[in-house]
Amino acid sequence: MNPWTKTRQTKETTVSVSFYEGQPQKTNITTGVGFFDHMLSLFAFHANLGLVIEAVGDLMVDDHHTVEDVGLVLGQVFYEAFQDKTGLQRYGTAYAPMDESLARVVIDFSNRPLCVYHVPTVRERLGDLSVENVAEFFKALAQEARFTVHIDSLRGTNDHHQIEAVFKAFGLAFKEASTRQGNRLASTKGLL
Repeated sequence: MNPWTKTRQTKETTVSVSFYEGQPQKTNITTGVGFFDHMLSLFAFHANLGLVIEAVGDLMVDDHHTVEDVGLVLGQVFYEAFQDKTGLQRYGTAYAPMDESLARVVIDFSNRPLCVYHVPTVRERLGDLSVENVAEFFKALAQEARFTVHIDSLRGTNDHHQIEAVFKAFGLAFKEASTRQGNRLASTKGLL
């Protein structure tokens, strides 16, 4: 089934996500949070997937609800798309530099939701995105997609560069983990 689509509507946000596997040309993202749109587009490009995301949120309050809810819905779409883990590579590891910054992301399509996020930043905002909400996005995504992800900025002095390196590394690690090869389940337990 391609695309996979989910919609979530609350009193705070309306979020719709469609995922096109292996079709990055289909990406079109509008959340009302420009820097976040840019980061999601980078992720889609480096993961080699298409994302159509439309979000309308209570940005007059702040960007928290919009950013977190996009993570929740995107995670639900990924869970559905990768629920059958037969043949999945399962693990992905990637490093991505952005000038002086270096990010590492390690992902496991484990069916065990966990996000460990360690990206020390100093700025409060990048454009219209609250920097603290980047962690909230990844936590919501991991929770709903039911994968384990470790996200680290290994070095960097420019917050824009650090966050951009994180999203690029996440895309590369996701691409590796979501690759299907054969019909083997990558688990000694026989179940994920």
